[in-house]
Amino acid sequence: MPGIASLEANQYYAHPRNAFWRIMGELFGAGIELPYAERQRILKSRRIAVWDVLQFCKREGSLDSNIKDEVPNDFATFFAAHPHIRRVGLNGGKATKSFETYARPHLPPSAVALTLPSTSPAHAAKTFEQKCAEWKAALIG
Repeated sequence: MPGIASLEANQYYAHPRNAFWRIMGELFGAGIELPYAERQRILKSRRIAVWDVLQFCKREGSLDSNIKDEVPNDFATFFAAHPHIRRVGLNGGKATKSFETYARPHLPPSAVALTLPSTSPAHAAKTFEQKCAEWKAALIG
């Protein structure tokens, strides 16, 4: 789920220290310096969608560990409407756990779900370069 900064900005990954848009800038030219609508356009042109596993939850603050009362998005309908999907990149451990719980049964048999290192500033176990390399391998090959 988006954190406080993202909810306030009505944009995915709006926290200035989140590495997502920096990685998208390195890989696709969709960096934080561009207007949000332009970043969305670039990702869409590369057939990349950004969507949360959860439609709703309760959480104090922005930490994933505080998430409770989860309501998932409708992945059965989503995957039925988009049967061409071959890869789902999951941004960190909480996204993976939620995906496995709610969405995995609906994933097309020809698709794979890949756990990627979290781009959150709270997860500093890997360097930006390491995260970028793993995201590149998953999204570009």
